[in-house]
Amino acid sequence: MSALDETMLSDGDALAAADTSGVLRALATAGAQVRESVQLSQDAGIARLAEDGRPRAVLIASLGGSAVVADVLTALAGRTCPVPVVSRRGGPLPSWVGPLDLVIAVSLSGRAPGPLALAIEAARRGARVVTVGAEGSPLADIGSRPGNVHVPPARGVRAAGGGERSSRVALWSLLTPVLLACDALELVRAPADLMTAVADRLDDESDRCKPGSEAFVNPAKVLALELAQTVPVVLADSDLMAAAARRAGSMLARTSRVPAVTGALPDDASEVVATFGGPFAAAPDDLFADPFLDAPVSPRLRLLLLRDAPASQPDADRALVEAVAHTAEEAGVRVSEVVADEGADVVQLAQVLQRTDFAATYLALASGIDPATSPHVADLKDRLG
Repeated sequence: MSALDETMLSDGDALAAADTSGVLRALATAGAQVRESVQLSQDAGIARLAEDGRPRAVLIASLGGSAVVADVLTALAGRTCPVPVVSRRGGPLPSWVGPLDLVIAVSLSGRAPGPLALAIEAARRGARVVTVGAEGSPLADIGSRPGNVHVPPARGVRAAGGGERSSRVALWSLLTPVLLACDALELVRAPADLMTAVADRLDDESDRCKPGSEAFVNPAKVLALELAQTVPVVLADSDLMAAAARRAGSMLARTSRVPAVTGALPDDASEVVATFGGPFAAAPDDLFADPFLDAPVSPRLRLLLLRDAPASQPDADRALVEAVAHTAEEAGVRVSEVVADEGADVVQLAQVLQRTDFAATYLALASGIDPATSPHVADLKDRLG
């Protein structure tokens, strides 16, 4: 990765000029995506799912940039959901899926092979199917059949990126109908009024992270500066924030071209702390090092903690987070934090997702990288035909 141009982060016009695909603008529409998707879901009759009662189990099919939808639903369902919620990225459809179950298939284009194949097979077996994707697509055809529900994406993301559709900037257009469907079935709590609060929090975070604000007061730009030239280790402090950690890792890889390790407490505490004594941990500065003759300093670990609002976290969990952070600092590993403001779980999650999405995009742009298009991904697709 090229060295980060810090001056660009303070120049809104320069950022806009570099962002030829309009990724920052598309991310800023997240709140609008939620509001429009609520209306589109209501128009599609999402509430009628409740007429046939609660399903025996829910399977959600999504992959690529849409995979976070399954992560978020699973995180929000947590341990209180009255039925199992499982995710799949592709076939085959588990043998137990049948008429008593609900299958939710998500694909912005409506043509992703995995979710489409799962939706087709689920419909063949008589399961209820909810689809979220482009109108007129094969996936929309499945969702439009009697007994099923199809919700199209919000208009604002149907041609994101200068005509190229990207599920990475359409997260809330894809996620909102899924949450409303599960709320109708009383599997998670996400009624329309709560989704309005989500939209408001997304708008507030977008305003805080807007391109025109100075780098030193913009939390996403500050985070981008901290992550530059590092090996990020993204660690969530809860099952809820685990979805945000996986999304951050995906955005850093696909948007910033930075590989990142992700994990969640308490399970991954030992693995993460063990890396503090490895080759990417901090080394003592050599006062006599010659920057022209000596080898360049390798990237160092940066621990990024994604945290629930303080009042939402049990004392034992908070103590573990603080212990990990103190261990990192004593080992010379620098620590960054994104801490959610108070609110319902989905509102807190929305804020953290929005900030890390903006940070990954700023990191890409200030490093001279197009956040929307990877030539290596394009080459791979060409080789696979």
